[in-house]
Formats: sequence, C-alpha cells, structure tokens
Amino acid sequence: MKILVVEDEVTLGEQIVAGLENNGWVAELSCDGIDALYRATSEPWDGIVLDLGLPKLDGLTVLKGIRDENVSTPVIILSARNELTQRVEGLNAGADDYLTKPFQMVELVARLRAQLRRSTGNASPVIQIGGLSLDTRTSKVMHNGENIELTALEFKVISYMMHNADKVISRTELVEHIYKQDFDRDSNTIEVFIGRIRRKIGSDVIKTVRGLGYRINAE
Repeated sequence: MKILVVEDEVTLGEQIVAGLENNGWVAELSCDGIDALYRATSEPWDGIVLDLGLPKLDGLTVLKGIRDENVSTPVIILSARNELTQRVEGLNAGADDYLTKPFQMVELVARLRAQLRRSTGNASPVIQIGGLSLDTRTSKVMHNGENIELTALEFKVISYMMHNADKVISRTELVEHIYKQDFDRDSNTIEVFIGRIRRKIGSDVIKTVRGLGYRINAE
C-alpha cells in the first residue's frame, strides 16, 4: 500500500515515512502544499497523511482541492491545532480522520490500517479469502493455517491484491503501489513475484486474466 506523507517539518516527515515503511508500506514525502496537491491528484495513492500548516498552500486548501478532483483516497490530518473547530473544519472538508501532534507512530499506523481496510470494503483486521488470510495488525500471511514466509516485495504484492480481492489488477497498477516513484520500475518483475507467491500458496489462488493482469478470487 502506497502512502503520501505531507509534512513541512522534514525531520518529522522522514520519521513518519520510515515508520510507515517499517510496517510494510511504500511511503513518500511532500513538503509543501502546491507539490502535495499536484501529487495527490496526479498519482495513485492508497492513503494520505496531511499536515495542515504547510507553506505555499495550507493543508485545508490542499484537502479541498483533492476532493474537488473527486479523489476519494483516505486522508488523515496531522496538526498541532487541537481546537474543536479545526477538527470539525478538517472533517467537513473531506478528511477521514484527525490526529493531533504530538502523536505516537503506533496510533497513526493503526488509524491508517483502519482507513485502508474500510476504503477497500474490509471491516475486519483479518482479511480472509478462502484458505488465505492476512492479519493487517501483524502483517502475517497464512495459507490453510500455515504461516507463509514472504519477502518484503512479495508481501506488498499479496497485501495489495488481498485488499482489492476480485478486482483485476494490472502489472502497471501493482508496480505503482509497491515501488517508490524514484525506483527503477520494471513491470516484468511482477511476473517473477507472482510466480514466487504461487509456489508458496498454490497456483490456484492468484488467477491470470489474459491481457489484463491478475486477480484473487474472493471465493
């Protein structure tokens, strides 16, 4: 899952990015409102962490711009402003959740996990698809009761697919959601990851949709 972190305090922003990546996500940092609005509306993201006190364009304006473009990506606001009116204004502008500074990384991760599950129609913290399960709290993948050992990139692939069960996902879409923007992306490597995952969980779980991509069947 790919997260855009919008924070003008570079040290804090880099700490948030590192914390999210330690939890198995791809995270990228934007440090001003104009850049954030452009990236939020022109690139695919699974979640956005948005500070309100930004240079060039304030966070609320960025948020309204995102929603004006009909981008439905979950947004969690981060701000030192803890007054009720600020929280209400942010939620009314289209935010999905609100966290005030200072905060604990574990809480931000938990709130993001909840928003990511809900945005893909998964209410439970454990996503179950037949004999395959993903515990979003522990990042454990199990198949028929047995723990499956996955590399970081294999986990990102299976996690994204399980969050989007029954959806046909192209190789390009998978690349966009498991790699950073500045990474040397190659959609052909997705076939390698899919092959490795199939050897670990069986070849019948991930279906190839010829000419379109891959799909995990909810059945």
